[in-house]
Amino acid sequence: MVIDMHVHPAFYGEICTPEKVKEHKKIGGYDLMGPFPKEETCIQMDHFGVDRLVLLPLDVSAHEGGHLVTNEEIRALMDLEPERFWGFASVDPDSPDALEVLDYAFKNLGLMGLKLNPSKQAFYPADPKMDAIYKKCIQYNKPILFHAGMSWEPGTLMKYSVPLNFEEVAVKYPQLRICLAHFGWPFAVDTAALCLKYPNVYTDTSAMYMDSPEKFMDYIFNQAWGPLWFQNNFAKQVMFGSNNPRFRTARVKRGLDSIEMRDDVREKLMGGNALRFLGMED
Repeated sequence: MVIDMHVHPAFYGEICTPEKVKEHKKIGGYDLMGPFPKEETCIQMDHFGVDRLVLLPLDVSAHEGGHLVTNEEIRALMDLEPERFWGFASVDPDSPDALEVLDYAFKNLGLMGLKLNPSKQAFYPADPKMDAIYKKCIQYNKPILFHAGMSWEPGTLMKYSVPLNFEEVAVKYPQLRICLAHFGWPFAVDTAALCLKYPNVYTDTSAMYMDSPEKFMDYIFNQAWGPLWFQNNFAKQVMFGSNNPRFRTARVKRGLDSIEMRDDVREKLMGGNALRFLGMED
């Protein structure tokens, strides 16, 4: 099974009404994008052999008074395409009702994990105010996907999302599965070190490429990392993610297809590790 763990559906036509376009562009920094039907995504999935997309919302209600896709909209998309779309929840840690919103998202909406962006939501991962949120995820056995490293979005400071900032969380909550998205780029070596040291730390491949997917993945897997680092040391902790629609799922998959690795390791990268991260592995 091929699972894209990092998809932002802000412009899926079924949830992006005309009045929401401006808000989504402002919050997400998607200046050159506009609404498109989900069928376009489904056709691409079929053509390029992608089985599931994990859809990510973002709650910035306490900081910007809005959302880049709500939890309810994620649930609605899941219901439209239950064989294709899985979805996460989001809460703004500074909202007074954050725990209630998260409890509802897990218990009533059936969402599969939590998406947080420390840079956009302006918090340090080890801040004590986060403890109750982490404990809520542990209560429901739900993982957290964190933005890590640089962000394109407006108003995002990298200081909050440096990969080493997450080490205290990994140590304090060893039962909490956390993903540091985007390889934590440009701090990919630090991300690899955390994966090597802590089995509850994952990363995904949804980093931006400024040349081509093939060249960028070669840089990460064979230059920033040694050619056998991933395959021989943390093969269960890297997941396929594209950051779609900013980068198309098929193009990132093409870049990963160009990297030499054993077949069993590729199967983990492209889907097996995601099932493990999601708590769905047999």
